[in-house]
Amino acid sequence: MDWQYYLDELAKDQLIIFAVPIFLIALGIEAYLARHERPDLYHKKDAWVSILMGLASAVVEFLPKLLAFIIFMYLHSISPLQDIVGRQWWAWVLLFFLDDFSYYWFHRMNHEVRFFWAGHVSHHSSEYMNFGTALRQGVGERLHKFLFWLWLPLLGFDALMIFVMISINLFYQFWTHTELVKKLPSWYEFIFNTPSHHRVHHASNIRYLDRNHAGVLIIWDRMFGTFSEEKDFEKPVYGLTKNIESFHAGYVMTHEYQAIWRDVRRAKKWSDKLKYIFYAPGWSHDGEDLRAKTLRKKL
Repeated sequence: MDWQYYLDELAKDQLIIFAVPIFLIALGIEAYLARHERPDLYHKKDAWVSILMGLASAVVEFLPKLLAFIIFMYLHSISPLQDIVGRQWWAWVLLFFLDDFSYYWFHRMNHEVRFFWAGHVSHHSSEYMNFGTALRQGVGERLHKFLFWLWLPLLGFDALMIFVMISINLFYQFWTHTELVKKLPSWYEFIFNTPSHHRVHHASNIRYLDRNHAGVLIIWDRMFGTFSEEKDFEKPVYGLTKNIESFHAGYVMTHEYQAIWRDVRRAKKWSDKLKYIFYAPGWSHDGEDLRAKTLRKKL
């Protein structure tokens, strides 16, 4: 296998090289503005943990991303549509929707399967909503992320094309992590993910739990019943339903894996052990059911 060839192809996806400096500049500007108008918007230790999470996720993702790229190239080579779907304008438009659809289900499953949640929870562990939180990426989720895009090369989209669209999607999402933008025009709020919608997603209020999983288009949440509007009478409270109260990067990355292990060990039945891994966060075999859907029914 010619590893250098695959590395060279993957390196053509260069959006992240341009995006990172933009993200850091935006973070600096937001922090500066917040200092004068919203001093509660940033917490120094929290922001540093977020930056460390971003660096750690980039390191951990490298090998899974390279492996996924190789698999995508192989799946594309056996696709009966590879000679039909190229890089025409309409193919890019179609891929935009299919990529965003894939992201929606990847993100939703990160909230509804506890083992996936363990890899994603660090992104939600911050009790602040700002551009720093956008960099606090889930490290563990990098290991299973690309499984949700495996179907796209079989439809004839080449690997580089898919990875570029994934990067574009993530670039858009960065800007939704802020409290400085209230609401955008109603037509935009109806179609696209916005800071208002994403504040709901990061909230620990029962009304808002596991809502608004959108990447770019909020229409998926509206279609599949996971949409919730930000209400004026209920301000989002950021963080987890039970916050970890730690700025130790290692603990932020691994605390939920540790919790799963403890629960699996104390469960006697194998069926219960598996449920602790694959059921939604909050399920318990001997305690109160704290899953989001159960809490919402009680509310």
